[in-house]
Amino acid sequence: MALGQQLDLLLAHLDLATLRTVVLGAAPLLLLWLYLRFFHVPAAERAVCFRWTSPTEIKPDFSSRSLEHPSIHAHLDDPSLLPPQANDTHAYITCYAPASAQHLATIPSLSSTEISERISKAAEAQKSWRNSSWARRRRVLRSLLEWTVREAEDLAKIASRDSGKTIVDAAFGEILTTCEKLRWLIANAEDSLRPDYRPTNLILAHKVSKVVYEPLGVVAACVSWNYPLHNALGPMIASLATGNAIVLKPSELVAWSSLVFAQAVRDCLEACGEDPELVQIVVTLPETVEALTGDPRIEHITFIGSEEVGKKVALKGAEVGTPVLLELGGKDPAVLCPSADIRTFANTWMRAVFQSGGQNCIGTERFIVHSSIYDEFVDTMTRRVSDLKLGDVLASDTAAKRIDVGAMVSGRLFDRLEGLIADAVKAGARCLVGGKRASGVGPGHFFQPTLLVDVTPLMAVAQHEIFAPVMTVMRYETLEEAIELANGTRYGLGASVFGRDQGECRYVMKRLECGMVCSNDFGVFYLNQALPFGGAKASGNGGRFAGAEGLRSLCNIKVVTEDRWHGWIQTTIPPLLAYPITSGRGAWTFVDGLVKLVYGRDLRERASGVWSLLSAK
Repeated sequence: MALGQQLDLLLAHLDLATLRTVVLGAAPLLLLWLYLRFFHVPAAERAVCFRWTSPTEIKPDFSSRSLEHPSIHAHLDDPSLLPPQANDTHAYITCYAPASAQHLATIPSLSSTEISERISKAAEAQKSWRNSSWARRRRVLRSLLEWTVREAEDLAKIASRDSGKTIVDAAFGEILTTCEKLRWLIANAEDSLRPDYRPTNLILAHKVSKVVYEPLGVVAACVSWNYPLHNALGPMIASLATGNAIVLKPSELVAWSSLVFAQAVRDCLEACGEDPELVQIVVTLPETVEALTGDPRIEHITFIGSEEVGKKVALKGAEVGTPVLLELGGKDPAVLCPSADIRTFANTWMRAVFQSGGQNCIGTERFIVHSSIYDEFVDTMTRRVSDLKLGDVLASDTAAKRIDVGAMVSGRLFDRLEGLIADAVKAGARCLVGGKRASGVGPGHFFQPTLLVDVTPLMAVAQHEIFAPVMTVMRYETLEEAIELANGTRYGLGASVFGRDQGECRYVMKRLECGMVCSNDFGVFYLNQALPFGGAKASGNGGRFAGAEGLRSLCNIKVVTEDRWHGWIQTTIPPLLAYPITSGRGAWTFVDGLVKLVYGRDLRERASGVWSLLSAK
């Protein structure tokens, strides 16, 4: 009787009451399985609610003097900005809010000796952490995830205060990405670092081969200023998940918030019963950073920042043999195919450029638009960009105001930016909106949201990363021309392609020279933390962070080969091959037979190999 017939017969003898009883009896078991599979957290891994107090600098009633000439060196012109305990043995960094120019703090830049001491503390703490269980690691990560969700608004305000971005922009680039990285690590870090068993061959059939991923020790991260929360927590949680300790070197432009975030992670470790010295932060000026990047105890360096500085870090690391992962600049293109839907994706394109004031490494810097939709695109973007409002979202008088774009973190490149735009206009481009630093917004670093169209690849603005709220638009006629334009810079970080025709999109995506690309969206590859992040060409050096690849880059990748049947079958050297060699001809005949047996092209050649093995003497 077939299985289907047996099932029909069984169901025919079941009355409705019996069937109901079976279903109701199975339902609790199913619910229990679902709970254990997706929701249950073992006691040893449950999050700990640690004490954290948000800083007063983000409160509505915060008041501080506004700097007349805001910069990290403002204390040199105004010594009253220095802390009461300041001394001549330290250099200092003035921390201020880019949107309001309000003074936040003036903190000491660590000396080479102090940096070395912090590396020593991290190294000592890592000795026990390297053997920590996954339950302990996940407990720390869960605690940080719950904290990030619970304190999301205040964390966004801290990032906003120190970098100038709006709170909504912070929610996208700081909160969402950090939460997703924590979630992914909790769910996948252990599986990503499990021993990886590899296939073997006939010669080594009696062996088992695997790759194991072991902690490196103390790693370092030198990170940029554009996302102070995520750029600080990202490397920290990845290092803790891999059993390492970390020394974080944040940009001096966001030193104030980085210290707040690092202390929160240290407080979390302590609340979980772990050593807070696993996480160190060194706030220092460029003059002394080589005490970190050139220390041989640092086993790996992650660098996020400019190409110029990244090369210096890589060279210093090379002197002591430290591998350096470089995540550098980008000039990301968005190719709009003839079938691109302007009405649907106008909002996406606006955020791709103006989120965080354009200070986004995977922000779109070039729109490459087909001539058939070019005018409609330009008209739509002109209206949208013209309507953007600048401001400080944390100012006491902005509660009822609409603010779309915040401040730039610094105004030191405004002259260069205005020059690039002016040169492009002289060469034939049209600046339809903005193009200059903003006036009348406030004392901070504001640049007008800008729309620059009719840009050509020979213009400097089309070749250099500008990292600003500037939308540049280029026209093309054929997809081959669009691909050539998209690939026509030194950079290759991210890219996007828009269109209703999937075939067109895939045609372009396949031919783009970049590390990451998506269709009908921008930057979403980073919200999926299972994916490795990094670029091609001048945007990186081939390394990746995030995903399993990123975790494994923080590990010593150790190959282990051991006996399959330990003590029973072991490798021995055949007498003909043992030193001293008694017969050179016999040794060769044996090896030649082995090669033919294992790698011969057909049965006849392999049989001859067996004969050579048996007849060798």
